[in-house]
Amino acid sequence: MKQSAITLAILSASAVLATGAAQAQSNVQVYGLIDAGVENVSHAAANGSGVTRVVSGGMNTSRWGLRGSEDLGGGLKAVFQLEGGILLDTGNQDGALFRRQANVGLEGNWGKVVLGRSFTNVYETVIAFDPMGFAPSYSWGTSGPATGPSKYGFTTGFDNLVKYTGGNGNLKYGVSVGLGEQTTGGADSRKLATNVVYNSNGLGLMATWERINGNLVPATGNRDENTVWHLGANYETGAWKFWGVVRDFRTVAGKAATADVKATTVWGGVAYKVQPNVTLTGAIYHIDVKNVAAGKDADPTMYVARVRYALSKRTDLYVAGAYAKSKNGQLTGLSRDDAGFDTNQRGLISGIQHRF
Repeated sequence: MKQSAITLAILSASAVLATGAAQAQSNVQVYGLIDAGVENVSHAAANGSGVTRVVSGGMNTSRWGLRGSEDLGGGLKAVFQLEGGILLDTGNQDGALFRRQANVGLEGNWGKVVLGRSFTNVYETVIAFDPMGFAPSYSWGTSGPATGPSKYGFTTGFDNLVKYTGGNGNLKYGVSVGLGEQTTGGADSRKLATNVVYNSNGLGLMATWERINGNLVPATGNRDENTVWHLGANYETGAWKFWGVVRDFRTVAGKAATADVKATTVWGGVAYKVQPNVTLTGAIYHIDVKNVAAGKDADPTMYVARVRYALSKRTDLYVAGAYAKSKNGQLTGLSRDDAGFDTNQRGLISGIQHRF
């Protein structure tokens, strides 16, 4: 079934490209990013053993897509984007065919509006303030490790989305709304994300806010409400770049006698260009877990270092190492996807990335 879907997508892409070539006003692009590496991690199983494996997306998630626009005149254009993830180690698609992006809309001097599925304004802001650039390996920029009561992160993309992105000079802003599509009420399952970003003379400042609603609980008349906000800054001068971000996470429970989930994540990092094609990056992520029983707060911390060597404008080699630890005997790990099996974990990955 997946092979049929991919085949259909490729045939559709060919048809779109052929149509685009015949119409001078249209522009369609096939693009992608291919990233794979070899990783060794400790404590990869309950028996304490480590593992060496090929991974897809050591520095960025592998993906492919189609994006295009049509000039409608008067500064207005129609736009679309279809994008899906690739698991390079197996050749499988990562989730639904166009799980990453599937949207269409209009763009003009006033900004851009798209409908469908898309990354949120919060996600697009936060990755620019993550030293590791939302690396699938060794970044807690979108969420913490997959161990414990929560990852204490945010939602990267919305289904059933209406999204606006705009700006004025150095100021950029936007809002994403994910319609809950529930007959029980407009607020049930509704999602909202908004951002403000300012960039000038090497300084970047940002603030984001996100609210994710659950469905109404009849017994209490309340619903789960997850609220996440970020404040962050980065600064670039010469060969140096610095980052600092704080994220507050809170889920207020709709069910009776259920504790709220709270945590504050902070991270900072620095990058230095040894030469134009060699960049050294270091980062520290820490999660302050709150509202848990005494002695149950893991408060994990992760230390990361990476060297990136550009072979060309589109191809990079990289080596990254990381170490995560927790306290109070609680489990933790490096990964946002795989649960940890010990109070610490170290990892080393070496890979190659190509963009087209």
